[in-house]
Amino acid sequence: MTLSTYREALRSGLREALRRDECVFLMGEDVGRYGGTYAVSQGLLAEFGERRVRDAPLSESAFVGAGIGAALNGLRPIVEVMTVNFSLLALDQIINNAATLRHMSGGQLNVPVVIRMTTGAGRQLAAQHSHSLEVFYAHVPGLRVVAPATLEDARGMLLAALDDPDPVIIFEHALLLPMQAELAEDAGAVDLDHAAIRRPGTDLSLVTYGGSLHKCLAAAEQLAAEGIDAEVLDLRSLRPLDVAAIAASVRRTRRVLVVDEGWKTCSLAAEIMATVVEQAFYELDAPPARVCSAEVPMPYPKHLEDAALPQSAGIVAAARGVIGRV
Repeated sequence: MTLSTYREALRSGLREALRRDECVFLMGEDVGRYGGTYAVSQGLLAEFGERRVRDAPLSESAFVGAGIGAALNGLRPIVEVMTVNFSLLALDQIINNAATLRHMSGGQLNVPVVIRMTTGAGRQLAAQHSHSLEVFYAHVPGLRVVAPATLEDARGMLLAALDDPDPVIIFEHALLLPMQAELAEDAGAVDLDHAAIRRPGTDLSLVTYGGSLHKCLAAAEQLAAEGIDAEVLDLRSLRPLDVAAIAASVRRTRRVLVVDEGWKTCSLAAEIMATVVEQAFYELDAPPARVCSAEVPMPYPKHLEDAALPQSAGIVAAARGVIGRV
């Protein structure tokens, strides 16, 4: 085991992917000479050359489309989009092409493209660089959508995604990039299908993903000091959802609080709550609840940004409400 950061785990996964398969290449804005907007691809251009690490022009529609075309022709592209907000410029390519071609070709065409993008707020980058729009993609049949929240997943989800014959969207939360933890030097591909219990508990299920996982773990520690034993379930996969894991957790604890950095209206949190009601309604001892971002474009001032986002204190307060200890 070695001490690593989330950023270094991402880079390690990219390096391993490029080494193991000549058909894999990385493409995106500033991924080459600059080393990546978030320094994730630093050093890869020198190691693998311009054929394998390709700087793209400032046109998300163009380079995402090029990645889809390369995938259709036998390559294994990893396309990096700087932020989820900018990915909206490539929605036509992702939703109307990558997600549909297998169905529309009667199974004759696969699009094995991996699209990585940074998501989330907390760095005072305001409304054009800070939103959590994972639900846009989790809504679409034909896409697999994952959100690594640990170093093992940051490295291993990319390797597993490259083995998938269909398009995979990977959301990497920007606040996790400097996070440190131990990572096995031989850490490999990870399961993309199942949620993971990051903290077992008996009184309440905290269901979350991505950047909110560690806020939920901190909230669970505070709740434990108050005598509330919270289970923390990391969804990991946002499409498809691990419905069985969500229902099993709720059956154990009989209460659920969903934490989602997206906006509340039409959110992933709403989908998860509906799933709980469909699958485990009669197991519930209290109504499901959720903590989401405020329904505003993300503010720039730090105090307003913090107020707009789910925070551990708000999660603790909402959990008390579900338990009935307001």
